[in-house]
Amino acid sequence: MPRLYFDWNSTTPPLPEAVAAMTDVYAHAWGNPSSVHAEGRAARARLEEARVILAGLAGAAPSDVLFTSGGTEASNLALLSPYAKDPGGAFLYAPVEHASIGAVAARLAELGVEVRRAKVGRDGVIDRDDVARHLERGGVRLVAVQAVNGETGVRQPVAEIASLAHAKGAVVHVDAIQGLGRIEPPGGSWLSSADTVALAAHKIQGPKGIGALATRPGHPIHPVLRGGSQERGLRPGTQDPALAAGFAVAAERARRSIPEYAAVARVRDRFEAGLRALGQPGDVGVNGEGAPRVGHVVHVSFRHWSSPELVAALDLEGLACSGGAACHAGVPEPSATLVAMYGELPDEHWRYLGPVRFSLPPWTVDDDVDAALAIIRRVLERQRS
Repeated sequence: MPRLYFDWNSTTPPLPEAVAAMTDVYAHAWGNPSSVHAEGRAARARLEEARVILAGLAGAAPSDVLFTSGGTEASNLALLSPYAKDPGGAFLYAPVEHASIGAVAARLAELGVEVRRAKVGRDGVIDRDDVARHLERGGVRLVAVQAVNGETGVRQPVAEIASLAHAKGAVVHVDAIQGLGRIEPPGGSWLSSADTVALAAHKIQGPKGIGALATRPGHPIHPVLRGGSQERGLRPGTQDPALAAGFAVAAERARRSIPEYAAVARVRDRFEAGLRALGQPGDVGVNGEGAPRVGHVVHVSFRHWSSPELVAALDLEGLACSGGAACHAGVPEPSATLVAMYGELPDEHWRYLGPVRFSLPPWTVDDDVDAALAIIRRVLERQRS
Protein backbone atom coordinates (compact mmCIF):
# COMPACT_ATOMS: atom_id res chain seq x y z
CA MET A 1 0.00 0.00 0.00
CA PRO A 2 1.18 3.59 -0.55
CA ARG A 3 2.45 5.36 2.53
CA LEU A 4 0.14 7.65 4.45
CA TYR A 5 1.79 10.96 5.30
CA PHE A 6 -0.11 12.25 8.34
CA ASP A 7 2.55 14.72 9.50
CA TRP A 8 1.32 17.83 7.70
CA ASN A 9 2.11 20.13 10.66
CA SER A 10 5.77 19.12 10.53
CA THR A 11 6.20 20.00 6.88
CA THR A 12 4.25 19.76 3.65
CA PRO A 13 5.24 18.43 0.22
CA PRO A 14 6.08 21.33 -2.08
CA LEU A 15 3.56 22.19 -4.74
CA PRO A 16 4.69 21.18 -8.24
CA GLU A 17 3.93 24.73 -9.32
CA ALA A 18 6.22 26.07 -6.59
CA VAL A 19 9.01 23.74 -7.69
CA ALA A 20 8.49 24.85 -11.30
CA ALA A 21 8.69 28.52 -10.30
CA MET A 22 11.90 27.89 -8.39
CA THR A 23 13.41 25.96 -11.28
CA ASP A 24 12.58 28.80 -13.64
CA VAL A 25 14.32 31.30 -11.38
CA TYR A 26 17.38 29.10 -11.01
CA ALA A 27 17.56 28.94 -14.81
CA HIS A 28 16.77 32.54 -15.74
CA ALA A 29 16.99 34.82 -12.69
CA TRP A 30 19.76 33.32 -10.59
CA GLY A 31 21.70 36.59 -10.11
CA ASN A 32 22.37 38.43 -6.86
CA PRO A 33 19.34 40.66 -6.21
CA SER A 34 21.66 43.37 -4.89
CA SER A 35 23.60 43.63 -8.15
CA VAL A 36 22.72 46.39 -10.63
CA HIS A 37 23.48 44.46 -13.82
CA ALA A 38 20.86 42.65 -15.89
CA GLU A 39 21.23 39.36 -14.04
CA GLY A 40 20.84 41.10 -10.70
CA ARG A 41 17.84 43.09 -11.89
CA ALA A 42 16.11 39.93 -13.07
CA ALA A 43 16.64 38.35 -9.66
CA ARG A 44 15.46 41.50 -7.89
CA ALA A 45 12.28 41.55 -9.95
CA ARG A 46 11.34 38.02 -8.89
CA LEU A 47 12.15 38.80 -5.26
CA GLU A 48 9.96 41.88 -5.25
CA GLU A 49 7.12 40.12 -7.04
CA ALA A 50 7.11 37.58 -4.22
CA ARG A 51 7.23 40.32 -1.60
CA VAL A 52 4.08 41.91 -3.04
CA ILE A 53 2.22 38.59 -2.90
CA LEU A 54 3.32 37.89 0.68
CA ALA A 55 2.32 41.40 1.69
CA GLY A 56 -1.16 40.83 0.30
CA LEU A 57 -1.48 37.58 2.23
CA ALA A 58 -0.40 39.18 5.50
CA GLY A 59 -2.24 42.46 5.04
CA ALA A 60 0.99 44.48 4.97
CA ALA A 61 2.61 46.97 2.66
CA PRO A 62 5.34 45.32 0.53
CA SER A 63 7.92 47.57 2.18
CA ASP A 64 6.94 46.07 5.54
CA VAL A 65 7.70 42.45 4.61
CA LEU A 66 11.16 41.11 5.49
CA PHE A 67 12.34 37.79 4.08
CA THR A 68 14.01 35.51 6.63
CA SER A 69 15.34 31.96 6.73
CA GLY A 70 12.06 30.71 8.22
CA GLY A 71 9.45 31.29 10.87
CA THR A 72 11.90 30.80 13.73
CA GLU A 73 14.11 33.64 12.55
CA ALA A 74 11.07 35.83 11.91
CA SER A 75 9.88 35.39 15.51
CA ASN A 76 13.39 35.91 16.88
CA LEU A 77 13.62 39.18 14.99
CA ALA A 78 10.22 40.34 16.19
CA LEU A 79 10.81 39.46 19.84
CA LEU A 80 14.44 40.44 20.30
CA SER A 81 14.12 43.67 18.36
CA PRO A 82 12.12 45.68 20.95
CA TYR A 83 14.76 44.97 23.60
CA ALA A 84 17.79 45.60 21.38
CA LYS A 85 18.45 48.99 22.94
CA ASP A 86 16.32 48.88 26.09
CA PRO A 87 15.66 45.77 28.23
CA GLY A 88 12.84 47.51 30.07
CA GLY A 89 9.27 46.23 30.05
CA ALA A 90 8.00 42.69 30.59
CA PHE A 91 7.49 40.01 27.96
CA LEU A 92 4.28 37.97 28.25
CA TYR A 93 3.66 34.64 26.55
CA ALA A 94 2.06 31.26 27.23
CA PRO A 95 4.00 27.98 27.58
CA VAL A 96 2.06 26.44 24.68
CA GLU A 97 3.94 28.68 22.24
CA HIS A 98 6.37 27.29 19.67
CA ALA A 99 9.96 26.64 20.77
CA SER A 100 11.11 29.71 18.86
CA ILE A 101 9.09 31.79 21.32
CA GLY A 102 9.96 29.88 24.49
CA ALA A 103 13.68 29.87 23.70
CA VAL A 104 13.67 33.62 23.04
CA ALA A 105 11.85 34.12 26.35
CA ALA A 106 14.68 32.29 28.10
CA ARG A 107 17.22 34.49 26.32
CA LEU A 108 15.35 37.66 27.24
CA ALA A 109 15.36 36.56 30.87
CA GLU A 110 19.14 36.15 30.65
CA LEU A 111 19.34 39.72 29.36
CA GLY A 112 17.42 40.99 32.37
CA VAL A 113 13.96 41.26 30.84
CA GLU A 114 11.07 40.33 33.11
CA VAL A 115 9.36 37.30 31.55
CA ARG A 116 5.79 36.42 32.53
CA ARG A 117 3.85 33.28 31.60
CA ALA A 118 0.11 33.25 31.08
CA LYS A 119 -1.90 30.27 32.28
CA VAL A 120 -3.39 27.71 29.92
CA GLY A 121 -6.61 25.78 30.38
CA ARG A 122 -6.98 22.02 30.28
CA ASP A 123 -8.28 22.42 26.75
CA GLY A 124 -5.06 24.11 25.63
CA VAL A 125 -6.58 27.59 25.24
CA ILE A 126 -4.66 30.53 26.70
CA ASP A 127 -6.48 31.93 29.73
CA ARG A 128 -7.66 35.38 28.62
CA ASP A 129 -8.48 36.39 32.18
CA ASP A 130 -4.94 35.60 33.26
CA VAL A 131 -3.58 37.61 30.34
CA ALA A 132 -5.77 40.51 31.46
CA ARG A 133 -4.44 40.20 35.03
CA HIS A 134 -0.84 40.41 33.83
CA LEU A 135 -1.67 43.44 31.73
CA GLU A 136 -3.51 45.12 34.62
CA ARG A 137 -0.40 44.73 36.76
CA GLY A 138 1.29 46.99 34.23
CA GLY A 139 4.75 46.96 32.74
CA VAL A 140 4.08 44.53 29.87
CA ARG A 141 5.83 45.76 26.75
CA LEU A 142 5.42 42.80 24.40
CA VAL A 143 2.90 39.95 24.11
CA ALA A 144 3.35 36.87 21.90
CA VAL A 145 0.44 34.68 20.89
CA GLN A 146 0.17 31.86 18.37
CA ALA A 147 -2.70 31.54 15.94
CA VAL A 148 -2.79 27.73 16.10
CA ASN A 149 -0.91 25.35 18.36
CA GLY A 150 1.27 23.13 16.19
CA GLU A 151 0.81 20.07 18.41
CA THR A 152 -2.86 20.03 19.36
CA GLY A 153 -4.30 22.18 16.59
CA VAL A 154 -6.00 24.38 19.18
CA ARG A 155 -6.88 27.85 17.90
CA GLN A 156 -5.97 30.69 20.22
CA PRO A 157 -8.08 33.83 20.85
CA VAL A 158 -5.67 36.09 18.99
CA ALA A 159 -8.01 39.02 18.45
CA GLU A 160 -9.16 39.11 22.07
CA ILE A 161 -5.64 38.89 23.51
CA ALA A 162 -4.36 41.49 21.05
CA SER A 163 -7.16 43.86 21.99
CA LEU A 164 -6.32 43.51 25.69
CA ALA A 165 -2.63 44.06 25.00
CA HIS A 166 -3.09 47.07 22.75
CA ALA A 167 -5.40 48.70 25.28
CA LYS A 168 -2.48 48.66 27.71
CA GLY A 169 0.04 49.90 25.17
CA ALA A 170 1.79 46.57 24.57
CA VAL A 171 3.12 45.37 21.23
CA VAL A 172 1.66 42.09 19.89
CA HIS A 173 3.53 39.44 17.92
CA VAL A 174 1.51 36.67 16.27
CA ASP A 175 3.01 33.36 15.16
CA ALA A 176 0.69 32.64 12.24
CA ILE A 177 2.74 29.77 10.83
CA GLN A 178 0.30 26.94 11.60
CA GLY A 179 -2.71 29.11 10.81
CA LEU A 180 -1.65 30.49 7.44
CA GLY A 181 -3.87 29.03 4.72
CA ARG A 182 -5.74 26.96 7.32
CA ILE A 183 -7.95 29.46 9.10
CA GLU A 184 -9.29 32.89 8.29
CA PRO A 185 -7.08 35.54 9.88
CA PRO A 186 -8.79 37.30 12.78
CA GLY A 187 -10.35 40.52 11.63
CA GLY A 188 -9.78 39.58 7.99
CA SER A 189 -6.04 40.30 8.03
CA TRP A 190 -3.16 38.93 10.08
CA LEU A 191 -1.97 42.43 10.84
CA SER A 192 -5.40 43.64 11.89
CA SER A 193 -4.67 42.24 15.36
CA ALA A 194 -0.87 42.20 15.41
CA ASP A 195 2.08 44.51 15.12
CA THR A 196 4.32 41.74 13.77
CA VAL A 197 3.46 38.41 12.16
CA ALA A 198 5.73 35.42 11.47
CA LEU A 199 5.16 33.31 8.33
CA ALA A 200 6.88 30.23 6.90
CA ALA A 201 6.77 28.72 3.43
CA HIS A 202 7.18 25.01 4.10
CA LYS A 203 3.94 24.75 6.11
CA ILE A 204 1.93 25.83 3.05
CA GLN A 205 3.60 23.58 0.44
CA GLY A 206 6.39 26.00 -0.29
CA PRO A 207 10.15 25.48 0.07
CA LYS A 208 12.07 25.13 3.31
CA GLY A 209 14.61 27.74 4.21
CA ILE A 210 12.47 30.85 3.78
CA GLY A 211 9.98 32.71 5.91
CA ALA A 212 8.88 36.28 6.41
CA LEU A 213 8.20 38.83 9.08
CA ALA A 214 5.38 41.24 8.27
CA THR A 215 4.96 44.40 10.32
CA ARG A 216 2.53 47.25 10.66
CA PRO A 217 3.58 50.48 8.93
CA GLY A 218 6.10 52.35 11.02
CA HIS A 219 6.65 49.54 13.51
CA PRO A 220 10.34 49.73 14.50
CA ILE A 221 12.56 46.71 13.87
CA HIS A 222 16.19 46.48 14.89
CA PRO A 223 18.50 43.92 13.28
CA VAL A 224 19.50 40.85 15.24
CA LEU A 225 22.11 39.75 12.69
CA ARG A 226 24.83 42.10 11.47
CA GLY A 227 26.07 42.33 7.93
CA GLY A 228 25.06 43.92 4.66
CA SER A 229 22.22 46.25 3.77
CA GLN A 230 19.81 43.64 2.37
CA GLU A 231 16.16 43.79 3.49
CA ARG A 232 16.49 47.47 4.40
CA GLY A 233 19.49 46.63 6.57
CA LEU A 234 17.26 44.69 8.97
CA ARG A 235 18.08 41.17 7.82
CA PRO A 236 21.53 40.92 6.21
CA GLY A 237 22.50 38.15 3.81
CA THR A 238 22.00 37.54 0.11
CA GLN A 239 18.36 36.75 -0.64
CA ASP A 240 17.38 33.74 -2.74
CA PRO A 241 14.83 34.80 -5.37
CA ALA A 242 14.11 31.15 -6.18
CA LEU A 243 12.96 30.38 -2.64
CA ALA A 244 10.96 33.60 -2.69
CA ALA A 245 9.27 32.58 -5.94
CA GLY A 246 8.32 29.21 -4.49
CA PHE A 247 7.01 30.93 -1.36
CA ALA A 248 4.88 33.26 -3.49
CA VAL A 249 3.26 30.39 -5.40
CA ALA A 250 2.49 28.58 -2.15
CA ALA A 251 1.07 31.79 -0.67
CA GLU A 252 -1.27 32.25 -3.62
CA ARG A 253 -2.48 28.68 -3.16
CA ALA A 254 -2.91 29.23 0.58
CA ARG A 255 -5.52 31.90 -0.12
CA ARG A 256 -7.80 29.16 -1.52
CA SER A 257 -7.02 26.29 0.86
CA ILE A 258 -8.90 27.44 3.97
CA PRO A 259 -12.23 25.77 3.01
CA GLU A 260 -10.39 22.51 2.36
CA TYR A 261 -8.89 22.49 5.85
CA ALA A 262 -12.28 23.25 7.34
CA ALA A 263 -13.96 20.44 5.38
CA VAL A 264 -11.48 17.77 6.50
CA ALA A 265 -12.76 18.18 10.07
CA ARG A 266 -15.45 15.60 9.32
CA VAL A 267 -12.81 13.02 8.48
CA ARG A 268 -10.78 14.13 11.51
CA ASP A 269 -13.74 13.47 13.81
CA ARG A 270 -14.22 10.04 12.27
CA PHE A 271 -10.56 9.27 12.82
CA GLU A 272 -10.74 10.30 16.48
CA ALA A 273 -13.78 8.10 17.06
CA GLY A 274 -11.93 5.18 15.50
CA LEU A 275 -8.89 5.78 17.69
CA ARG A 276 -10.99 5.76 20.86
CA ALA A 277 -12.49 2.43 19.83
CA LEU A 278 -9.02 0.85 19.71
CA GLY A 279 -8.61 0.73 23.48
CA GLN A 280 -10.53 0.40 26.69
CA PRO A 281 -12.56 3.44 27.77
CA GLY A 282 -10.12 6.10 28.92
CA ASP A 283 -7.09 4.53 27.20
CA VAL A 284 -7.05 7.08 24.38
CA GLY A 285 -7.33 10.76 25.19
CA VAL A 286 -7.83 13.51 22.63
CA ASN A 287 -5.76 16.52 23.64
CA GLY A 288 -7.43 19.85 23.00
CA GLU A 289 -10.88 18.30 22.81
CA GLY A 290 -13.61 20.84 23.40
CA ALA A 291 -11.50 23.76 22.23
CA PRO A 292 -11.78 25.40 18.82
CA ARG A 293 -9.34 23.52 16.61
CA VAL A 294 -8.17 23.45 13.04
CA GLY A 295 -9.86 20.73 11.04
CA HIS A 296 -6.88 18.55 10.14
CA VAL A 297 -5.11 17.84 13.46
CA VAL A 298 -5.61 14.82 15.69
CA HIS A 299 -3.50 14.88 18.85
CA VAL A 300 -4.05 11.88 21.09
CA SER A 301 -2.32 10.21 24.03
CA PHE A 302 -2.27 6.44 24.39
CA ARG A 303 -2.33 5.20 27.97
CA HIS A 304 0.36 2.56 28.65
CA TRP A 305 2.24 3.33 25.43
CA SER A 306 5.41 5.31 24.77
CA SER A 307 5.15 7.61 21.78
CA PRO A 308 8.72 7.12 20.38
CA GLU A 309 8.20 3.37 20.04
CA LEU A 310 4.67 3.76 18.75
CA VAL A 311 5.61 6.37 16.14
CA ALA A 312 8.55 4.24 14.96
CA ALA A 313 6.36 1.15 14.66
CA LEU A 314 3.71 3.05 12.70
CA ASP A 315 6.38 4.38 10.36
CA LEU A 316 7.54 0.85 9.58
CA GLU A 317 3.95 -0.01 8.69
CA GLY A 318 3.67 2.93 6.29
CA LEU A 319 2.03 5.60 8.45
CA ALA A 320 4.02 8.79 9.04
CA CYS A 321 3.04 10.74 12.15
CA SER A 322 4.77 12.51 15.02
CA GLY A 323 5.27 12.20 18.74
CA GLY A 324 4.88 15.97 19.06
CA ALA A 325 6.28 19.08 17.47
CA ALA A 326 9.07 18.34 15.01
CA CYS A 327 11.23 21.03 16.62
CA HIS A 328 11.37 18.82 19.74
CA ALA A 329 12.09 15.53 17.97
CA GLY A 330 14.45 13.37 20.01
CA VAL A 331 14.04 15.48 23.15
CA PRO A 332 13.11 13.25 26.13
CA GLU A 333 11.34 15.95 28.16
CA PRO A 334 7.54 15.96 28.03
CA SER A 335 5.83 18.40 25.72
CA ALA A 336 5.66 21.90 27.21
CA THR A 337 2.20 22.18 25.68
CA LEU A 338 0.92 19.08 27.50
CA VAL A 339 2.57 20.13 30.75
CA ALA A 340 0.84 23.49 30.49
CA MET A 341 -2.48 21.76 29.88
CA TYR A 342 -2.27 18.93 32.43
CA GLY A 343 0.58 19.80 34.81
CA GLU A 344 -1.79 20.58 37.69
CA LEU A 345 -3.84 17.41 37.06
CA PRO A 346 -1.86 14.38 38.34
CA ASP A 347 -4.43 11.92 37.00
CA GLU A 348 -3.70 13.20 33.49
CA HIS A 349 0.10 12.96 33.59
CA TRP A 350 -0.06 9.70 31.62
CA ARG A 351 -0.74 11.88 28.58
CA TYR A 352 2.89 13.04 28.65
CA LEU A 353 4.24 9.60 27.77
CA GLY A 354 2.26 8.51 24.76
CA PRO A 355 1.24 11.57 22.70
CA VAL A 356 0.94 11.13 18.94
CA ARG A 357 0.05 13.84 16.47
CA PHE A 358 -1.65 13.00 13.21
CA SER A 359 -1.93 16.08 10.97
CA LEU A 360 -3.89 15.21 7.87
CA PRO A 361 -3.55 16.47 4.31
CA PRO A 362 -6.63 18.54 3.44
CA TRP A 363 -7.69 15.98 0.82
CA THR A 364 -7.81 13.06 3.29
CA VAL A 365 -10.82 10.79 2.70
CA ASP A 366 -12.55 8.04 4.66
CA ASP A 367 -10.52 5.29 2.98
CA ASP A 368 -7.29 6.94 4.15
CA VAL A 369 -8.57 7.04 7.72
CA ASP A 370 -9.67 3.41 7.55
CA ALA A 371 -6.23 2.39 6.31
CA ALA A 372 -4.55 4.37 9.09
CA LEU A 373 -6.78 2.85 11.74
CA ALA A 374 -6.00 -0.64 10.45
CA ILE A 375 -2.27 0.06 10.77
CA ILE A 376 -2.63 1.48 14.28
CA ARG A 377 -4.78 -1.44 15.38
CA ARG A 378 -2.24 -3.91 14.03
CA VAL A 379 0.65 -2.20 15.81
CA LEU A 380 -1.17 -1.91 19.13
CA GLU A 381 -2.27 -5.53 19.06
CA ARG A 382 1.26 -6.65 18.27
CA GLN A 383 2.65 -4.62 21.17
CA ARG A 384 0.01 -5.97 23.52
CA SER A 385 0.92 -9.52 22.62
